[in-house]
Amino acid sequence: MFAPVTHDANLPMNDPYIGNLQRVFPQRDETIARPLARRKRRAFRLPGLPLMSSRVCSCAFGLSACLALLAHPARLSGAEAALEGVTAVASKVSSDYVRAKAPDGSFLPEYYSFGAGGKWGGEISDPTIDKVRFLDVAHVIAGPLAGQKYLPATDPKATRLLIMVYWGTTVPPVRAEEDPMYNNYQQALDEYRILMESKQPEEADAVLTAGLKQLSLANHVRDEIDFKNAKMLGYDADGLIGTEYGKYIEHTALGLNQKDEVAEIEEHRYFVVLMAYDFQMLWKEKKHKLLWETRFSISERRNAFDAALPFMAHYASRYFGRDSHGLLREAVPEGTVQIGEVKSIGVVDEPKK
Repeated sequence: MFAPVTHDANLPMNDPYIGNLQRVFPQRDETIARPLARRKRRAFRLPGLPLMSSRVCSCAFGLSACLALLAHPARLSGAEAALEGVTAVASKVSSDYVRAKAPDGSFLPEYYSFGAGGKWGGEISDPTIDKVRFLDVAHVIAGPLAGQKYLPATDPKATRLLIMVYWGTTVPPVRAEEDPMYNNYQQALDEYRILMESKQPEEADAVLTAGLKQLSLANHVRDEIDFKNAKMLGYDADGLIGTEYGKYIEHTALGLNQKDEVAEIEEHRYFVVLMAYDFQMLWKEKKHKLLWETRFSISERRNAFDAALPFMAHYASRYFGRDSHGLLREAVPEGTVQIGEVKSIGVVDEPKK
């Protein structure tokens, strides 16, 4: 069950994406600084957009914030690439987050400001993501957000959301054939067979027991990494990874989805996470209230992050601010994927009060 975060003490500090709100609200208030002190990670300042704090005034927030995002050159737009693999998205919404609607049933605009969450680094060099800056990611995501009537704010008083943006590449567990503990287990099996053929059952049992311990430890480490990546990517939404239920159905006819999901998270994946907080509560009360989050990803294999990001964001955008009711996975259509150039929609006037 998704529970909104209403106070620092309830922040899910084991979530790798909660981390840089102190840069957004840099004052040394203990209610914010204390829980964040345990997790220090590099923060990225958003060029052209201010880092919000309770001391931000409307003149500092101003029109330049909106213009900086809309006018920034879209280095990742206009992409054309042959993407492969499965695109996945998982989105959760707080029970008290409700969007206002127009008489025709369409959503009314909501205004937001981006927060720089930071990049979650992979273990290998990848120029398609290593050189991507925060503003590059924010510019691409701003288009799909606008398609759902989430618009850049120019006035803090009318800003409803602070959308923290995180992106990166997962680090999967090592392959079984490259795992020293798994190799120790295989060697123990070979030695066990030799000892049994030599009529040395006690020695054989001891070797087998040691080998099984190595196998159990290897599986435990793999399960922990899988569960961590599942939480990063939203693959924990169906409860099939890192749970007793998932282990139970693994070897049954119902385990096909579980095996597919495990196979997908045990490869490197590009991902983006958007976490939308109540801006007014952060600004005025210094409390964190998570209103919605959307996590989307695609396999790194044979793909490029700069080319895949527009496609991923477009696919995930239908769930911005909406509940996906679990993990949704869709194979990338065969052929070349073309993403048109992201165009500025200009500065939208906020509604008069």
